Amino acid sequence: MCKNKILKIKKGYLHRDFKIFHLKNRESIDFQFHYHDFNKIVIFISGDTTYLIEGNSYKLKPWDILLINSNDIHKAVIDPNKIYERIIFWVNPDFLIKYNNNCNLLSCFDLASAQRFNLLRLDGPQLADTKKLLSRIKSSLKNREFGYKTLINCLFIQFMVYINRWFLDQKNLREFSDIKCDENIGSILNYINKNLSSDLSIDSISSRFYMSKYYLMHKFKEQTGYTIHNYIIQKRLIMSNLLIKKGRSITDACMESGFNDYSNFSRAFKKIFMLSPKEYYKKNFMR
Repeated sequence: MCKNKILKIKKGYLHRDFKIFHLKNRESIDFQFHYHDFNKIVIFISGDTTYLIEGNSYKLKPWDILLINSNDIHKAVIDPNKIYERIIFWVNPDFLIKYNNNCNLLSCFDLASAQRFNLLRLDGPQLADTKKLLSRIKSSLKNREFGYKTLINCLFIQFMVYINRWFLDQKNLREFSDIKCDENIGSILNYINKNLSSDLSIDSISSRFYMSKYYLMHKFKEQTGYTIHNYIIQKRLIMSNLLIKKGRSITDACMESGFNDYSNFSRAFKKIFMLSPKEYYKKNFMR
């Protein structure tokens, strides 16, 4: 698969209940930090890959599974000298909500975000069940006989039940040396995400967490791959987008997401979404 096509898939949109991709490539790809409006499951098969998700670094082992919630900022760092193979699910949260009879199939994603821990590392029986289910899902996608859509949905729901069980039960994975989490940066990320409409200047954050602003900027970039300023801007833009989708006016979305100047908001919004806020609103919400 060509470089441009892979990058297009990673930045795409989901217009169905879920999609599955089986990707395998060996080339130099500079994945950028990005986010999705949907949930994402990455099943790593082979390669030399480190995944950065909201300040945490995961050095992946074969058949590690990552649960990435909607609006989590993430990117893969890959060694182009090795074949990078993975299976990716894009999951519409509304689809899983329909099956929330006696259980919440979004629990694994919610817990991953709440605990800032996204990795599911399987044992032998779990891995065998996962491979079997994935094989049946891919086979059903190719064999379009009577009821194939219903069968695929049932298999995927079964897969999500297992993923939730295993993720909710796993313990002590933070102790692995290939998982890097900085508790101080984690606290700062949590604070930022809960206070996007407030003053989030470098001076105010460094004062609140009792560290010099230069150490804060260095440590934040080292741990997350982002400058603290760019991270805040990205999160505020995500928040403004969600507010617009909920029916808030563009001006209200600008102010409530922490932008005190509309012209700065408009420039930043257009840089990320390729449209001005007004053009974006007209394209997506005026029918």
